[in-house]
Amino acid sequence: MERPAPPAPRPQAPLVLPWEASEHREKLSQHGVTIVVPVYNEENGVEGVMDRLSKLDIGVPIFVIAVNDGSKDRTAEVLGRCAARIPNLRVVTHRKNQGYGAALKTGFTHAHTEVVVITDADGTYPEDKIRDLLDQIDDGAEMAVGSRTGADVNIPLVRKPAKWFLKQLASFLAGTDIPDLNSGLRAFRRELVLKYRPILPQGFSFTTTITLASLTNGHRVEYVPVNYAKRSGSSKIRPIRDTLGFTALIIRTVLYFNPLKVFYPVAFALLLCLCGFLYYDVFIEQNLGDKTVFIFVAFLQVLTVGLLADLIEKKSRL
Repeated sequence: MERPAPPAPRPQAPLVLPWEASEHREKLSQHGVTIVVPVYNEENGVEGVMDRLSKLDIGVPIFVIAVNDGSKDRTAEVLGRCAARIPNLRVVTHRKNQGYGAALKTGFTHAHTEVVVITDADGTYPEDKIRDLLDQIDDGAEMAVGSRTGADVNIPLVRKPAKWFLKQLASFLAGTDIPDLNSGLRAFRRELVLKYRPILPQGFSFTTTITLASLTNGHRVEYVPVNYAKRSGSSKIRPIRDTLGFTALIIRTVLYFNPLKVFYPVAFALLLCLCGFLYYDVFIEQNLGDKTVFIFVAFLQVLTVGLLADLIEKKSRL
């Protein structure tokens, strides 16, 4: 008896390699984009921003959420007027001022799209660059930042030294160059922000924290150069106080995710001091001084705490 021929093998789907995935990846932004705008005392600039966002053509539905963070001027009146004539604008109000980060968190809570864009209400960021940010998200980035490195950037001179210092510190601790640490024009995959929401602060350091959290945990972050216009109204930034606060925040955030990046440089500096003091005590004083013993103990403590912190951090990821 003749045996039936074996069935022909089913054709297998082509293997999608990681570097080819962009051709097969579903574009998240095609389902719509939510733009969150935190607003605090921006009666002069917010209407123009709302009008430009409502007319923005990026090929997908746009939903705008303006979060009035307890403004004390005529911002609420202006936003009410805008909401009456702009169908895709929703205004959410905080009765009391809670902070920039709190306003963004409220916006993300009310957003239902997979991609969320944030921008400021003072008219400083170019809304037409949002399309470029979304292209980066559709290409696989988890966060795309409008880096204020374009041809026309208006940052007050008094703020430039502090921004340069914070950028250098953050780049060193994160282990990668950060063109713009706290830009307010960004596109996110919503799940990225929700993942780190418990550690994101209520104030201006929201963007700094999400940047460092993303970079120190291997998330893909892309940068798009943008211009930065002179703002309308007065800035909410307090140079000295906020610079000190941002410095502490940068160190604290990196300690949270990569503690050895902070402890190793401190331990190395103490080791250099120890070598110098030891040389002086042995070859000049010929007597071991108290300061040398103190530096030695400090070196051991810093190194031990750093290794323990790194162990705890690694253990928490299991």
